Amino acid sequence: MVRYVLIGAGARGKDAYGRWIARNGARARLVAVVEPREARREECAGTHGIPATMQFTDWSEMLARAPMADACIVATQDRDHAEPALAAIAAGYHILLEKPMAVTEEDCRRLVSESEKAGVLLRICHVLRSTAFFGKIKTALDEGRLGTVAAIRHSENVSSWHYAHSYVRGNWRTAEGSSPMILAKSCHDIDLLCWLAGSRPRAVHSFGSQVFFNEKNAPVGAPQRCTDGCPHEKQCPWFAPRMYVHGAPMLKDLSGSRNPFIRLLAGAFATDHLNRFWRWKEWPTSTVSDDLSPNGILAALRNGPYGRCVFRCDNDVVDRQVVNLEFESGVVASFTLHGHSAHEGRQIRIDGSAGSLEGSFGFAGEKLEFFDHRRGGTRTVWQQSNPFAGHGGGDDGLMERFTADVERRLHGGAAAESESSARAALVSHLVCFAAERSRRESRVIRLEKEGGVV
Repeated sequence: MVRYVLIGAGARGKDAYGRWIARNGARARLVAVVEPREARREECAGTHGIPATMQFTDWSEMLARAPMADACIVATQDRDHAEPALAAIAAGYHILLEKPMAVTEEDCRRLVSESEKAGVLLRICHVLRSTAFFGKIKTALDEGRLGTVAAIRHSENVSSWHYAHSYVRGNWRTAEGSSPMILAKSCHDIDLLCWLAGSRPRAVHSFGSQVFFNEKNAPVGAPQRCTDGCPHEKQCPWFAPRMYVHGAPMLKDLSGSRNPFIRLLAGAFATDHLNRFWRWKEWPTSTVSDDLSPNGILAALRNGPYGRCVFRCDNDVVDRQVVNLEFESGVVASFTLHGHSAHEGRQIRIDGSAGSLEGSFGFAGEKLEFFDHRRGGTRTVWQQSNPFAGHGGGDDGLMERFTADVERRLHGGAAAESESSARAALVSHLVCFAAERSRRESRVIRLEKEGGVV
């Protein structure tokens, strides 16, 4: 039995990792929670049976006591990752740390160094490595099915509603308040490229900008808030009440599911005729207010950041970016990140001397196809529709692996070499910092010359 403490009972800590612990009571138990928001702290405590004496509003108070568990999950906001994680390392906890591990190169390197000196596990939540989809791709590459890999093309297509929620109105809208978008949103995509390439990155080049969500593109007469009587509410895809109360854009995304039942249900309620009878209480609405009644959500939209017109916010992170990578093996890779997609998801294509893999991984389902250069023809090698599994099952997979690693440690064994170790994650974080420098300075970054390699 692995005993956990949780710092940050939000969408990731409480809803993703906490739910796995609740479903796996024979292997794990959450014994303490740190969360400044009372409603979230009490909800988490109620789910896990945590007494009042083990509920905290400040992580320093909990970590000042003798260790009360085996492992600590740190799922705070980006700029609040490093300090509690370092304190938890010093207290002797094994750590599962939400990505990005930190927002400066210095803190990232320090986290790796301190965890290794202390002899504790530090794993970063690069959940995509724990999915069946990307796992099958990695296996195919390791078994040589594609021959010599030449090029990888990968994209993260952030749906326009998701981008508006998180990167225009939400917590990740400014680089100073959070971190550059390439780090905040896509450090695990860069991690995937490094993992799949199987080689150290040598050079990085990137460009991108924030073009669309700004005052210049505000429709004439649009008020500061959607709730102030916007004359464009019927045409605007980002009209906040329709988005957060009724979940219209999320339903439209789900209407493209490969699961026929989900497709039928979501398609019906996504229509204007039936949408007004539907109440959406899942993410991202769950992050807007602790009161998920229609009146509670509307009150939050009138007074909080999520009710603002998307063209009248203080956002400054990019809404499009391209990163090009050259690896020491000769593999070249390109990554495209943008916030204007019709559907939420990722696409990948890998070309080698013997064959090609092409796949889609998204909210509506997954599909992976293989093309054999010698025999010709394309065949589907993986397909599934499971839109409600966090990150395609990656959230659960990560918790499975981390818990197993801690179990081995508790029984005197050595933890398995982990693909989500802090040292492995450090590579992708350094590439992200280099990509942001490249974007800002319009130049190629040679990683070995500029200290960007581990």
